[in-house]
Amino acid sequence: MPVTGRDVNLALKDIRHNLGRFLLTCLGLSLLLGIVLAMVGIYRGLILESLGLVRAAGAQVWVVEGDTRGPFAEASRLPGDMRRVVAAQWGVAAAGGVSYQNVEAQHRGRTRRLLVVGAQIARPGEAPLVVEGRPIQRSRYEAVSDRAAGFALGEQIKLGRDTFTVVGLTEGLVASGGDPVLFITLRDAQKLQFDLTPAAARREAARTSGAAGTTDTVNAILVQLLPGVDAKRFAQDIARWKHLAALTQDEQETVLARSVIDRARRQIGLFTSLLLTVSTVIIGLIIYTMTIDKKKSIATLKLIGAPDRRIVGLIVQQALAMGTISFVAGAALINAGQGYFPRRVVLEPADAATLFGVVLVVCLLASALGVRTALKIDPASALAG
Repeated sequence: MPVTGRDVNLALKDIRHNLGRFLLTCLGLSLLLGIVLAMVGIYRGLILESLGLVRAAGAQVWVVEGDTRGPFAEASRLPGDMRRVVAAQWGVAAAGGVSYQNVEAQHRGRTRRLLVVGAQIARPGEAPLVVEGRPIQRSRYEAVSDRAAGFALGEQIKLGRDTFTVVGLTEGLVASGGDPVLFITLRDAQKLQFDLTPAAARREAARTSGAAGTTDTVNAILVQLLPGVDAKRFAQDIARWKHLAALTQDEQETVLARSVIDRARRQIGLFTSLLLTVSTVIIGLIIYTMTIDKKKSIATLKLIGAPDRRIVGLIVQQALAMGTISFVAGAALINAGQGYFPRRVVLEPADAATLFGVVLVVCLLASALGVRTALKIDPASALAG
């Protein structure tokens, strides 16, 4: 039955009568709903961070080691000179070799974990839009860092046994694990990956009788195609004739979204479902307690002839008011504090609107227990002492 203005007035009067308890309840519930909204935002941020580096590379095809799914899902190594072979294929506008490695660097007395990307200058894979400073122009010892790493422009950082100068800054580029990205040249990245300490080098030389393996390897070759060239057909040709694996940009994003971060997605979804279930139980118990507290008042209303719909409207209106106030307060809290989360939190209006609709449904379901209790109250109990 529809809720009338009299029902609303009755609900507001009852809320004002117990305003302190009602607001305290809304505060606790707002924290719970804020966490639910934060979980959704964390998932959106996880997707955006994971795909950000792949999209920033600007490639249409990723050429990787045969029978692998790319450097973000599993190990992939290719000879560095394979770039020239790929670049010579028909339809290629540009091709660049890249490497990815996780390193730890000491910075101002703290250990910073970074994803170091080695790329060739002026080729696909190099640092994208530089928001401050300039791109890498020298072949050695220059770096472009994401702002999340905390490095200042012109600052020097030590990676391995070499010192690099930060010449440019990007924004919003992190690995799927949340580590900030640092770009250096491919030559520097290969030296960082394979350069051994003097003692380790002597030990390795003795073990291999002086034979040394090549260090000119890359994890992937990023390809930009000429206009009109079909990326999927090109990838199939590379896999067929060059005995390599090739993924289009969409396929690489799918690998990241479904494979690399699939567990995180399922875990966040599970926690969100549990929190919504807990919210339903809490709202139901609160409405039930408030109904029991009004038992004598509800019996009096029945005694003077108030229809059941007014009593149902009283309880449903209070449940919806509690859910609305709690959701708005929780959303405001998360919006104010999203910059303090260690990972990016992306709050989209569509997600907030959907969650608000879910909260209203939860409130209606949770009020069923209170409604059932209210309708069972005997009007004669209003005359009891």
